[in-house]
Amino acid sequence: MSPGKRGPLAGIKVVELAGIGPAPFAAMVLSDLGAEVLRVERPGGGTTAMLGRFDVLARGRRSVAVDLTAPGATDLVLGLVRQADVLVEAFRPGVAERLGLGPVDCLDANPRLVYARMTGWGQDGPLARLAGHDIGYASVAGAIAMIGEPGRKPVPPINLVADFGGGGMFCVTGILAALVERATSGRGQVVDVAMVDGVSSLLAMAYSQLGAGQLREERGRNLLDGGAPFYDTYRCADDEYVAVGALEPQFFAELVRMLGLDDVPPQYDLPQWPRMREQLAAVFATRSRDEWAEVFDGVDACVAPVLRLGEVAGHPHIEARQTVVTVDGVPQPGVAPRFSRTPGEVGQPARPPGADTSDTLRDWGVDPATIETLLAAGTIVQA
Repeated sequence: MSPGKRGPLAGIKVVELAGIGPAPFAAMVLSDLGAEVLRVERPGGGTTAMLGRFDVLARGRRSVAVDLTAPGATDLVLGLVRQADVLVEAFRPGVAERLGLGPVDCLDANPRLVYARMTGWGQDGPLARLAGHDIGYASVAGAIAMIGEPGRKPVPPINLVADFGGGGMFCVTGILAALVERATSGRGQVVDVAMVDGVSSLLAMAYSQLGAGQLREERGRNLLDGGAPFYDTYRCADDEYVAVGALEPQFFAELVRMLGLDDVPPQYDLPQWPRMREQLAAVFATRSRDEWAEVFDGVDACVAPVLRLGEVAGHPHIEARQTVVTVDGVPQPGVAPRFSRTPGEVGQPARPPGADTSDTLRDWGVDPATIETLLAAGTIVQA
């Protein structure tokens, strides 16, 4: 599965100490882009054991089952680290150190290693050792308070903001930056990825607007949070929705023309926004979502159907670009971004935890006798 991979990261070797959510996502992206990722997970596994081939986050890499607390486990993993370019871990602060796999241990074994560690709160600070989830990190960073309708409670946008945006993607960014720097210095380093930091970075434009006095902190009162009637969603006759994003005057003019409205207030006449919203809502309610999609097909009015996740693969644009692909009967995202010379590729479905233990360790140079000894001791497991 891993040897012979293609993509801009071909030749890069990654040890992933398997966790949940954003860490597997970061490892998935690295694998999609060509890295050989060795997934080290506990015997019995986590989400992959429950989801099987449906665990898209675990695609594209081989699985080695290791009890990291058992005798011989630390030496085994450090042996893998000596051959790796990157290590990814998402334990709470101090856990990797107690296992003998902290940054000092691993960088001593391999000074060129990029050691990426991802947590919600970071490695230090008053909250560093507390448990948490996406909703908490994004709330403390200020994102959740901005999402929702005026006068109603804040709404978590599933776990896209902190887990995958502030965590997984910033982990990938940090790893790639450290690899580029290593090409000059020859030295590895630690990448401290805190989801709360990543969310804060994602809010850069909001901070700009706040500082300039252009952002109201009440939900649903701003240009991009549904406060503007021309940047919102509308219910259709079939109780599905369309999304409208006609910010620029030329797009707004097309929106009004296609809706057949001739008495709409000026676009940025804020006191008239409630009346404009009522007008748009009344018209959109007269047809189904798919009928409106057909009306606006090819029209620069920035109107799109709000698709349910199970519908996305059938959209003509998504289908044409293969943005969603099907592997072993499982719909899932394709590779992003795309490269002209060194395209990445979607890997094979998730492997059962420990399915590749013996073969993979041999491929990574572990002595066969050592493998047999560790198997007998229960330190490693071959599924």
